[in-house]
Amino acid sequence: MKFFLIFCLTLTLIHGKNIRFEILGSGGPEIDGRASTSYLLWIDDRAKLLIDLGSGSMLRFEQSGATIEDLDAVVLTHMHIDHSADLPSFMKAGFFTNRQNSLDIVGPYGNNYFPSIREFVEILFGKKGAYRYMQDILTSQSDSFELIPIEIAKGEKKTLRYKDFTLNFITVHHGIVPSLALRIDVGSKSIVISGDTNDEQNTLERFAYRADLFIAHHAIPQETNNFAKELHMTPSTIAKIAVKAQVKKIVLTHRMKRTKTHEEETLKLIHKDFLGDVIFAEDRMKIDF
Repeated sequence: MKFFLIFCLTLTLIHGKNIRFEILGSGGPEIDGRASTSYLLWIDDRAKLLIDLGSGSMLRFEQSGATIEDLDAVVLTHMHIDHSADLPSFMKAGFFTNRQNSLDIVGPYGNNYFPSIREFVEILFGKKGAYRYMQDILTSQSDSFELIPIEIAKGEKKTLRYKDFTLNFITVHHGIVPSLALRIDVGSKSIVISGDTNDEQNTLERFAYRADLFIAHHAIPQETNNFAKELHMTPSTIAKIAVKAQVKKIVLTHRMKRTKTHEEETLKLIHKDFLGDVIFAEDRMKIDF
């Protein structure tokens, strides 16, 4: 009986968490009134995970009421400017907080065109980096807190477990750009972020299986040039993934000028096959579970 009561209490604690997913930045690399890509996971009113740091995301982070002290990890899905530009500003802001424990920053491998996450932080903050006056943040002797890079290798499937949530990563196709998709599991709830990809290798269908929320990067309309299709998913691809994965809700983000006039068409294309909710992201949009 005692074991049963403890088990029930544990289930209540796991499934009773207050979970909120916030879209900090719903845009891409354009100047269009939106912050670039960035997301925030809240658990029990504390911001625990920050995904991507595109231009304007640090301001949105402040507006959200989140604090750097509460974060368990930061993820950069890839090193395009509209996903990573605010990292130096964010780390400098961290110097003026009370945070002392280290902070994981997870990102992809590198290639001849893009640095790995380890190379990226070294280029920014290392001894010969652009912001080398902050080089101590890559050491345990930091005056603020240590930034610890965790690299996801090409083709690797990696799981990282934190106190309140679990992260699963896969690499996805985004042209020549090393890129990640991630799945966030909090108790029985799951959020999948596609990252920038055209899903050429059909990896997202299984990865997003029965996710409560599918954050899909909708950066191109259905009819576009082949170069754009090498980088991003079309609406019909998003719909195919959502149907096969049996996701509950789609949020279309990474909105751009080239898709703005096609959004009604996009909804029709997706709803042709997918019967669940489809919503367009806005900066500071909050989704509760």
